[in-house]
Amino acid sequence: MALPRFAWGIDIGNRALKAVKLVPSAEGFKIDDFEVIEHETVLSAAGDNRDSLVQTALANFIQRHPGIEKGQVGVGVSGQTSFARFIKLPPVEPKKIPEIVRFEAIQQIPFPLDDVEWSYQLFQDPESPEVEVGIFAMRKDLVNQHIKFFTDVDLNVQVVQMNPLAVYNAVYYDSKIKGTTMIIDLGAENTDLIIADGETIWLRSIPIGGNSFTEALSKAFKVNFAKGEDLKRNASTSKYGRQIMQAMRPIFADLVSEIQRSIGFYASVHRDSRISKVIALGGTFRLPGLQKYLQQNLQLDVEKIDSLSGGVPEDAKLAASFSENILSTVGAYGLALQVMGQGKVTSSLLPEQIRREKMWKEKTKWFAATAALFLLGAAVPYGKYYFDRWQFDQNAPIHQTVQNTISQATALDNDWSSNVENAGGPDRTRITNVRTITSGRDTWSKLYTAIMGCLPQSAADAPAEVKSIDPVELKKVPRGDRKMIIVDKMTCQYSADLTAALADPSFARFANENVPVVTDSSGSTGMDMSMMNPDNPGMGGPGMFGQGGGDNTGMGGGPVGPTVPIAPANPNGQRGFLITIRCTTPNKDGYLLVDQTLVKNLLALKPDAAMPDRPFEVKKAVIANKIKVRDDTTRMSKMLSDYQTKLARDQAAAAAAATAAAAANPNAANAGGMNPNFSPSPVSINPNQPPEQAYHDPVLDEDVRDDTECTVVFAIVLDPPALVTTPAAPKPVALAK
Repeated sequence: MALPRFAWGIDIGNRALKAVKLVPSAEGFKIDDFEVIEHETVLSAAGDNRDSLVQTALANFIQRHPGIEKGQVGVGVSGQTSFARFIKLPPVEPKKIPEIVRFEAIQQIPFPLDDVEWSYQLFQDPESPEVEVGIFAMRKDLVNQHIKFFTDVDLNVQVVQMNPLAVYNAVYYDSKIKGTTMIIDLGAENTDLIIADGETIWLRSIPIGGNSFTEALSKAFKVNFAKGEDLKRNASTSKYGRQIMQAMRPIFADLVSEIQRSIGFYASVHRDSRISKVIALGGTFRLPGLQKYLQQNLQLDVEKIDSLSGGVPEDAKLAASFSENILSTVGAYGLALQVMGQGKVTSSLLPEQIRREKMWKEKTKWFAATAALFLLGAAVPYGKYYFDRWQFDQNAPIHQTVQNTISQATALDNDWSSNVENAGGPDRTRITNVRTITSGRDTWSKLYTAIMGCLPQSAADAPAEVKSIDPVELKKVPRGDRKMIIVDKMTCQYSADLTAALADPSFARFANENVPVVTDSSGSTGMDMSMMNPDNPGMGGPGMFGQGGGDNTGMGGGPVGPTVPIAPANPNGQRGFLITIRCTTPNKDGYLLVDQTLVKNLLALKPDAAMPDRPFEVKKAVIANKIKVRDDTTRMSKMLSDYQTKLARDQAAAAAAATAAAAANPNAANAGGMNPNFSPSPVSINPNQPPEQAYHDPVLDEDVRDDTECTVVFAIVLDPPALVTTPAAPKPVALAK
């Protein structure tokens, strides 16, 4: 499709209409014109006058720019009134993707599909087999109402796009995304957060905007909204600048809090991504101190866009005005880029009916030429048909010979199918069944070995001072410096299809043993492999530092796991295990040690050329919970109960020894004042003042209350894709002091 002569991107915001005109140039595209028309009052406070304010702004815009109807237009819709979801698709053939996306849209969009306009966009890194889809939707009545403003004035609307995606298109086209980048578009009514990482994006809309600052000033200074807006815009030059900034400080804090919460959620879902840069957009960022405040509180570089690759309009007055309003016009710039075919995101919420009408209108002019060519071309095949028919009739004997040969071949083929091909079928079935008896027998042992290999430093890798797990040698290293992870318990659930669990944004909830995953064909949800040594609650049993130190006596018999079915119940699913490890570490870095060793090494478990017999890979691993031992009331009560039981057992043993001695030598017992009928009194411990010894582990006699408990949940997928060459899993490294 040929490019239009020019394109306008129009963003009607809560405070103003913003528009940018693009035209082709030798370097690509340049900004030829732009416009900002403020409403008489903000749309959110206009009530029934909202539509008339929008119509007035559009009428003024068209009056100032005659001939606009000859070009094409892209319009933006608010991210607050639209819907966006990002989902990772299971591995399927490309031709099946539209069907799967439609199924996901039905599940994700909170309205019937007949009531919304929706579209989708695929995001895929060329170096990764994973495909992520973004599903975007908006209610039909809202879309039609918005488009009607433009069609009523004869504008040729070609694209309807969400404002956050238009901003992303602009920033991506201008190559301003470096690494994982967060874009903060601070509008009048809400703030759009866009996090871009490689070929994927993530969106969230926060209900805090420029109007929030204005309302805070209106309340603090007891003035109307218009006066509050003047105070905000002139804060840098006002003699009341200090009081103005003080009145807006709570809104600054709320904004930072919401951004930090969003960053935290994104980091929990995308564990390998770390935001390195923040781009600030929106007229509100002209507030003095806002950029510096965000930079200090987010601990990230925050930069404002001061130029676009499209340049500035040639008119000097327009150029100055454009530079002043550049932070507010990036979305309109992105809309115009998409109309020109340069949008990274190409989805559009333009109604299907309007799209078809435009398509037919563009094709109508070609119909007459096509019909003429058809009539001309029909004469040639018509004559050729009769000539070919005459030649065919002349070779009738040859056709009969060929037909006889085909009949003989068909008879032989039928004879093969009925008498030869199926011979020995039952025997082949029995042979196949016998061969599959041993299939998957060693899967769990390999899986167990790989998981244990992810714990920090085995005895072989440990420093010289802890080569042995002898308590005397181990205590030479301060407890807080030991790179130890003590596995207390490991539970495992088998699922015939982990697709839903892997896509669940609350994946950490599967660490709760009461949350089932999809069961296998037999209905079993897996098994529990406890690693707790009841005689040693502090250490989890000798041999449980690192990979077990050798004998793994805390495992209760070695790697026995759930039965692995020969083939998945759902051929299109991802069968595998959800495994939860509950562990304890005495290291002072606690959670950080578990994250940088166990979790990191689990995520590196993938099939590669170095491990061709590894029939599994870890798809996702997170730390679901962390807590100090002293804060775990259940464990503290258990240790106190165990200590009380041990005291009673020791007292009973002493009494039994005394009774045995008296029976062996009655005279010595009587002479020594021993009572052969001695019975120990019950052991009682005041729970309000328990002895310190109750919270010591019996092997090292050290207080364990400052140890850290962590719960790690991860998904292991069986039958991974074909082997790819990847670096071997890194050996655990010591944390920096």
